[in-house]
Amino acid sequence: MDSTQATAIFSALSQPTRLDTLRLLVKLEPKGLPAGEIARQLDVPQNTMSTHLAILARAGLVDAERHGRWIIYRAVFDRVREITSYLVQDCCGGRP
Repeated sequence: MDSTQATAIFSALSQPTRLDTLRLLVKLEPKGLPAGEIARQLDVPQNTMSTHLAILARAGLVDAERHGRWIIYRAVFDRVREITSYLVQDCCGGRP
């Protein structure tokens, strides 16, 4: 991961609703949730939630999968691991 990718992720997470959304999806893994249910649980209008989910998806933090008439959103754990590793890669003077 380079600093441009990291900045895009941090930008996506710099808004409270998007951060809360990712945290909710991480908590509910591997089940995921449809957008409407995410909006209901976070008390956000559905059209606003769609925008937030699109931003998180562009940053690679959430993924969507169609199940019948529902689109289920899930956290992308590989991306969460990447940003976490990026943050601590130079930690502690090379001492684990």
